[in-house]
Amino acid sequence: MQQWMIYGANGYTGQLLARAAAQRGLRPILAGRNRQTISALANELNLPFRCFDLNRPQQICEGLQDIQVVLHCAGPFSATSGPMIDACLAAGCHYLDITGEIDVFVAAQQRQADAEQAGIVLCPGVGFDVIPTDCIAARLKLALHDADRLALGFDTLSSLSPGTARTSVEGLKYGGRVRKDDRIQTVPLAYQSREIDFGNGTKHAVTIPWGDIATAWFTTGIDDIEVFIPMAPSAAARLRRLDRFRTLLGLAPVQALLKYLVGRRIQGPDHQQREAARCYVWGEAQNRAGKKVVARIETANAYDVTVEGALYAVGFLLENQPTPGYYTPSRLLGPECIENLPGSGPMHIE
Repeated sequence: MQQWMIYGANGYTGQLLARAAAQRGLRPILAGRNRQTISALANELNLPFRCFDLNRPQQICEGLQDIQVVLHCAGPFSATSGPMIDACLAAGCHYLDITGEIDVFVAAQQRQADAEQAGIVLCPGVGFDVIPTDCIAARLKLALHDADRLALGFDTLSSLSPGTARTSVEGLKYGGRVRKDDRIQTVPLAYQSREIDFGNGTKHAVTIPWGDIATAWFTTGIDDIEVFIPMAPSAAARLRRLDRFRTLLGLAPVQALLKYLVGRRIQGPDHQQREAARCYVWGEAQNRAGKKVVARIETANAYDVTVEGALYAVGFLLENQPTPGYYTPSRLLGPECIENLPGSGPMHIE
């Protein structure tokens, strides 16, 4: 019997995944470092569990014995993905996660040779970060094969989970980022702005440092990439002013305080809130001659996309034997995979 694991199952998204898996009759091993919360959830769902700390390499290797696929959900992934990937390489265990952090994608890409040697797949970002935008990037590249510029973006009214909020706080110290001339470059927050119809009306939008800055390059080979979200001009102006304090925001005590505050104040959306907050995802590719191709798709709420996408990826790896190495979601699951997830409409390309 093939076994798989959800590590970080006691977090907001980890619990959504564990409950969805149990409802479908799946039997993942729930894991994390907090025995009390992990065992309570496992007992509630009648699932097996294991407890180990990612700061203890030997514990991780022991915890991954006889595991074929790990779905890693414990952020911030900038701190946790490295140890888990190391352990997966040592154990010969496929690695999936739900990160949206640029540096995590870059680090995973750099383990391509290691993954090939270990005979495993490394595919971070199998949630809303970055399945929908990665699929749009892949489809746009197919539609305009000589594209040399790519813009991606999404609009959602969904509130954040505590983990996503803490990751956003951590990202403030890095500022904005875009890919330009085949290099990831640091730029001010809300660096570029434009008017975009994501699929629900035209809105003012600004650039954000989203994971596609790394993954869309690997998927498409396009050298200039930006990612946008809607933001009112007044809010964008405040964010640009905040950029002046980036050094202060990066100080450890300030980071700790901000993460503590968001952790106390943010609970994550409930089922009804997720049902009411669908997502609109957009992309635009352009070539040197100025020809443009635009793609749009409406999806379920971001957290529901994450649950469905992550379980889809787990099932794929349990049922198939792809060539070992690093993958983006569209490379592993196909550029149409977002359309196969519940709650997604068809992708429209024009």
